[in-house]
Amino acid sequence: MIKLIIRLQIVTLLFCLAAAFSAFAEEVIVCASTTSTQNSGLFEHILPVFEKKTGIKVKVIAVGTGAALEIGKRGDADVALVHAKDDELKMVQEGWFVDRHDLMYNDFIIAGHHSDSAGIKGMTDAQKTFVKIAEAKALFISRGDQSGTHKKELSLWKASGINPAEKEWYLEVGQGMSKTLRIALEKQAYTLTDRGTYLSMEDNVRNDLKILVEGDPTLFNQYGVMAINPQKHPSVKYKEAMIFINWLISEEGQKTIASLKDAKGNQLFYPNAR
Repeated sequence: MIKLIIRLQIVTLLFCLAAAFSAFAEEVIVCASTTSTQNSGLFEHILPVFEKKTGIKVKVIAVGTGAALEIGKRGDADVALVHAKDDELKMVQEGWFVDRHDLMYNDFIIAGHHSDSAGIKGMTDAQKTFVKIAEAKALFISRGDQSGTHKKELSLWKASGINPAEKEWYLEVGQGMSKTLRIALEKQAYTLTDRGTYLSMEDNVRNDLKILVEGDPTLFNQYGVMAINPQKHPSVKYKEAMIFINWLISEEGQKTIASLKDAKGNQLFYPNAR
């Protein structure tokens, strides 16, 4: 009888342990984000800190910002970390996302082969730079993927009064930022990139593909984070998503973001959550 009771206790304990491990294993959230955050090494840098603190795992889907927002709208993610603030605020207003926060920023730069065929090096006005590239008919590589970077690029062309579509010197590649930079290097062309991804590239890329134009206030690049609205998609893990968001905007999260640097000590992102 005693042996039977002991066995039942052991079985009960095993069931409890299995249930506990199962519950722990279910603490996984999906973050739809951009290729720039992934390529720059941001998630590789911050997620181990967050996961160790909370036990919540974060699975990242890295696509262009436009695609990331659509993933969120479908309810196929729990949180979105992107960089197209106007679109983000519009979708919050429409009810697809909630609890949006400014998270961090860096800037866009115009990079190009060191030969600089259009002679734009040192310019500080992005719109005039685009005009000069167009006038020189110098090859420009566009991501062409409705990402935050692509949207910024299109806004600059529009402000410059130029429609580059179907021009022989304009090439849309439909790729993420790191691949776009490699194509620009291979073809000795120009491109618009976020600084974080550029700084994360290997020395052999940066040696030939140089930062030629920077510092224009219009090249400011704000990143935001927000949760998918649980009223639209009751299946999302809103509670866990908010734990992640609140950690990102906390003092610890912001310091962790700020500590990401390239091999030369350049800071890749600047936290600015309020």
